[in-house]
Amino acid sequence: MNLVIQSATPLDAAHVKPLSALARGKSAGLVDAHTLRVVDAQFSQRPDIEIYCGTHQLDFAYVEPQSLTAFKLLAMDMDSTLITIECIDEIADFCGLKAEVAAITEASMRGEIRDFNESLTRRVALLEGLDASALERVYEERLRLSPGAEAMLAGARAAGLKTLLVSGGFTFFTERLQERLGLDFTRANTLEIVDGKLTGRVLGEIVNADVKARTLLETCASLGVVPARAIAMGDGSNDLKMMAEAGLSVAFRAKPVVCEAANVAFNFVGLDGLLRLFV
Repeated sequence: MNLVIQSATPLDAAHVKPLSALARGKSAGLVDAHTLRVVDAQFSQRPDIEIYCGTHQLDFAYVEPQSLTAFKLLAMDMDSTLITIECIDEIADFCGLKAEVAAITEASMRGEIRDFNESLTRRVALLEGLDASALERVYEERLRLSPGAEAMLAGARAAGLKTLLVSGGFTFFTERLQERLGLDFTRANTLEIVDGKLTGRVLGEIVNADVKARTLLETCASLGVVPARAIAMGDGSNDLKMMAEAGLSVAFRAKPVVCEAANVAFNFVGLDGLLRLFV
């Protein structure tokens, strides 16, 4: 396997020699200013690599030497993955309940609240009566793409991958991001709005972990590709089943339970770190 080590800032030359020695690979070299690749690295050295990289705020990944073109679908979570915020927390801020809603969100993402449907229902209920204009304000004033998002999407598109944004958040945001970023497919929850105000209810099937996984599988089937040719990215426990179905799973600034389950974890670099994993 290849070992790919990445830095959010240009990789200090002082790291190259000790990392190359620790990895015990056939050869090592810089891919670009941010990335060191070690060919045929010894996986048995992973504990030492993990300690070194954690100490120096570097991301590392053991990956098979393959091209990004080997994959056909890139599936992404939205909140705290493709974008930097949790939309429901920011919506709640407009009715003075951000701290209360955010606490439920955090517990749910860590996997402490097992029933995502219950978690979402509880949070959305707190939004009852809020003017729907708050959604537009969150999108315009607070929603920001995660670092490297546009570069990652451009690279995936150039390699021929289709893109899927599948979220336990809301269609108000996924639909706007789809148009803005040229995404191929989206799936999310629909907030009920009556007379310009949120009712505190979600319409239709809630996009929980099972639905996320099913959406990835259905999208692969519609494209005529096997799930092993999909990449799935997420940050919370609601993403785990979807990530387990994919050929490559990527945890992005994720909760510990997700980092442990994923093939690759990015804690420091941007989303475009995905592109540097491939030869």
